[in-house]
Amino acid sequence: MIDLDGDTLTLEQLAAIADARDEAALAPRAAAAVDRSRAVVDAMADGETAVYGVNTGFGSLAEVRIPRSELSALQRNLLRSHAAGVGEPLSVPVVRAMMALRANVLAKGYSGIRRTTLETLIAALNAGVHPVVPSRGSVGASGDLAPLAHLGLVLIGEGHATIGHDPAVMTGHDALARVGLSPVDLGPKEGLALINGTQASTALGALALLGAERLARAADLAAALSIDGLRGSMHPFEARLHEPRPHPGQGRSAANLLRFLQGSPINKSHESCGRVQDAYSLRCAPQVHGAARDALAYVRRTLEIESNAATDNPMVFADRGEIVSGGNFHGAPVALAADMTVIAIQQLATISERRSDRLVNPALSGLEPFLTRNSGLQSGYMIAQVTAAALVSELKSIAHPSSVDTIPTSANREDHVSMSMAACLRAERALHLATYVIAVEVLLAVQAIDLLAPLTTSPALSTVHAFVRSGVPTLTADRPPSPDIAWISRAIANGSFERACAAEVK
Repeated sequence: MIDLDGDTLTLEQLAAIADARDEAALAPRAAAAVDRSRAVVDAMADGETAVYGVNTGFGSLAEVRIPRSELSALQRNLLRSHAAGVGEPLSVPVVRAMMALRANVLAKGYSGIRRTTLETLIAALNAGVHPVVPSRGSVGASGDLAPLAHLGLVLIGEGHATIGHDPAVMTGHDALARVGLSPVDLGPKEGLALINGTQASTALGALALLGAERLARAADLAAALSIDGLRGSMHPFEARLHEPRPHPGQGRSAANLLRFLQGSPINKSHESCGRVQDAYSLRCAPQVHGAARDALAYVRRTLEIESNAATDNPMVFADRGEIVSGGNFHGAPVALAADMTVIAIQQLATISERRSDRLVNPALSGLEPFLTRNSGLQSGYMIAQVTAAALVSELKSIAHPSSVDTIPTSANREDHVSMSMAACLRAERALHLATYVIAVEVLLAVQAIDLLAPLTTSPALSTVHAFVRSGVPTLTADRPPSPDIAWISRAIANGSFERACAAEVK
């Protein structure tokens, strides 16, 4: 059980909720904060002062005053009108992460929501009620309004949802009834409290980041397999070369490569070969992988803050009895972080593809053409490398930053927007494509090591080699590489690839 208090949610806890491994609960101290902020909203709703989101319209309609008798209708209409999303739905893990993040923000005590409404959201999450949330429709300006409105509709018994792992779509009312929950009758400000924030972008960005960090570790393993398969040198990974340039990621990647390659009979066999330097894609792997790791470290810091940040407008300050308008909903921090994620992923992929190219090219590898002993009659892994090249070219177009764009919305009241949702969708897509690129390198590298028999790789890499061979047999005659690439890709994505290494993967 993970307590949501608005301050201490980790990205790993978020992933555990997203994958339905852990349930969430409202922390007791957070419950008290929620009650205090709600008391302020109730007092404002009963007063005569115009307060944005409580008794006024929204966006460019903020100057329109709404009578007390229609405040609940105002909030229902907000969810209905803002549920304008289109396109394929977000995945269930992303939706679960959205729900957890929004609940965590509400638990912080700046939103003014009723505790019963927040507890219904958490109960729906724990019961596996998953709103159907279209993936397109947010510019990351006043928060991810459309995606969060689709989420909020289910809580009032409208919209559509699925339950658990069942893909059948039903109405929000039926989904709540199926798990024994009643729809919420929204009070003043509650609709706005449900949709004002960056939680759709942050959910996508956080899960993409965790996948990118996993990919960076897999990239080090893939590079080590390729370096041994190409009979490259271990010397460029010695600590004495990296300590004078103390980028943390570079040092960690170099240490990984040195540790993975230690004790390799293949390496021992060519230590006096006379080659002075390896190609950059081998020798500079720590510098490139390390730069990507450091970029992802920045992204992690940003998303850790955002996961526990108050992103409402207006914000309720219970200690002063005030409600103040601001701009914490703006997704600029998330947009820049997501763009950085894509660029980091693209760096891992482009250098990986260059190693794949060397592995299949006999002029560069010293191995059989396209890693098959009967080249000519057989094409071996010729087109597997072409697949990697195609993916890398697509990644280059995806890597154009979304955050450099903006477009005015809401009658020019929202005249600068972040495009955080677009950036995070690109991060999700980039991770998917790049995982295949690294999988291709692994496929080729383990085949190269087979072709060097009876020499073997290091003890650490031998366990990885054996793991891959448990699902992907050695290529002795042409067969479709696609299922093998997919098998390795799944192993990278679920972490079993890195867990197979006998040495620690950092």
